[in-house]
Amino acid sequence: MARHPRPPLLLRLNKAHYPVTVLGHGRRIGIWFQGCSIHCKGCVSQDTWDPAGGGSLSVPELLAWCRDKAKGGVDGVTLSGGEPFDQPLALSALLDGLQSWRQQAGLELDLLCYSGYPLKTLEARHGALLKKLDALIPEPYAEALPEGGLWRGSANQSLVPLSPLGEARYGHRREESAQGKTLQVSVEGGRIWMIGIPARGDMAALETLCAERGLGLNQVSWRR
Repeated sequence: MARHPRPPLLLRLNKAHYPVTVLGHGRRIGIWFQGCSIHCKGCVSQDTWDPAGGGSLSVPELLAWCRDKAKGGVDGVTLSGGEPFDQPLALSALLDGLQSWRQQAGLELDLLCYSGYPLKTLEARHGALLKKLDALIPEPYAEALPEGGLWRGSANQSLVPLSPLGEARYGHRREESAQGKTLQVSVEGGRIWMIGIPARGDMAALETLCAERGLGLNQVSWRR
């Protein structure tokens, strides 16, 4: 009996962007997974919650896109969402592909992942996936807590190195304050994208400034 090849694994994707300079070390590829079951109060990326939103892309297609973008120079890949660990099979395949690519190409790029799940939950459920990462920013966003440090939204969120490369790049940055936070702006497909972790009050201030200039923000990712 002839064997039929398996169809390529599909990843539900909200957005991919290069270069990203505000979510980790250096110039990075940013990949935002679509779909999140956590729904943190105050989340600024509520457009990524619906698992039926965004679009589907095969892991090989996404890896090919990454290789093409990396021709401009790349220091790492940041995975966010949405919730990457809500798509564990696709996340695993993507990490395998990224690891193989960097090894074959001799690239020293780190793999950093955001997750709204507690670290203990991830260690219990997805220990094998954590071994494929260089660094992790876990825990749900907690609007009631003080603002988090660099690259983090709230004070409960930590920056966890998971490999020697992760320790070299992020170990000394775990205690950095929120003062270094910046937002990156991109215009694509008739939409304005703001990339990064905003400081508390940034989005409300943006809406106020726009309103004062006669601009209304009617469809925004931080409101449903």
